[in-house]
Amino acid sequence: MPDAVDRAILRTLQLAPRAPFRLIGEIAGVSEQTAARRYQALRRAGVLRVIGLVDPAVYGDARWVARIRCRPDRVDPLARALAQRPDIAYAALASGGSEIICVISAPVHAPREDILLRQLPRASAVLDVTIDLMLHPFGDQGLPGDWTGYGDPLDAAQLRLLDPHRPPVPKGPPLPTTDADAPLLAALAEDGRVTQARLAEVTGWSPARVARRLVALERSGTLFYDVDLLPEPLGHRLNATLWLRVPPAELERVGLALARHDEVAFAAAVSGTHNIMASIACRDAEDFYRYLTTRVAAIGGIDAYSVSIRVRRLKQAASLITHGRLVHSPS
Repeated sequence: MPDAVDRAILRTLQLAPRAPFRLIGEIAGVSEQTAARRYQALRRAGVLRVIGLVDPAVYGDARWVARIRCRPDRVDPLARALAQRPDIAYAALASGGSEIICVISAPVHAPREDILLRQLPRASAVLDVTIDLMLHPFGDQGLPGDWTGYGDPLDAAQLRLLDPHRPPVPKGPPLPTTDADAPLLAALAEDGRVTQARLAEVTGWSPARVARRLVALERSGTLFYDVDLLPEPLGHRLNATLWLRVPPAELERVGLALARHDEVAFAAAVSGTHNIMASIACRDAEDFYRYLTTRVAAIGGIDAYSVSIRVRRLKQAASLITHGRLVHSPS
């Protein structure tokens, strides 16, 4: 379980993924060297990864949410094949191992078969498939990784220290990437905290050119940073996807209310009968029950809900999950 120093480091990285260790140590109340050592220990343990990612919209893609109901005795090979695909940003087994939930990047106009089943053999394990378009993410970043249920938020003074180091608010539209950007983006996908000196080495650019390109990509929204966290080592062993049915007039209000909950890692409006999905992390079944019957119940306007209890996570963002550790996905 993380102590107060680890929790401060984790929250600092969520808000300012490339903040220098000197500042991280100041906020956590430790030396720069201790902050770096603690961060590296968490990273080696596979508890967190800081990753630089390209917005799928740059390539003309949208995000889709697929729910694949399978025969439990045949689900593993299909789930692992999906997790290895570069167009799959998230994959998990749920509902007792009979359902795969995944997030896919694909064009809005793509045929249903192309979104999910291309490059895969016809699978007799599949009993039913639903694919819904992710319409709008809720919250400040709109991306997985902003879960704060593991500890207390930073205070106002600490947040002020972080302000100059937070990623800029995207002004859009996203800039297109070039072939010359490929080494830069590959290095950031492996380690979002890689130094500018190292980025200059892999690109062959000057440090000043690296800095200018990073700022341009970040400000346009092309490049964003995600902090992958595993909730289980942080004491939150029950993870679920909550599917809500909400009238259109209530979508924004309900979605924003959910996104503010500490238990919610991600919330978005989606097409389909249940038009809000939320990824939930709780300590145990009783904690989840309390969350449903107090915090969710206090949000008016929800007509119906269903729950998919996550059994095993296979991939999130650019990280595969192997033996309970986040590892770089080479895809």
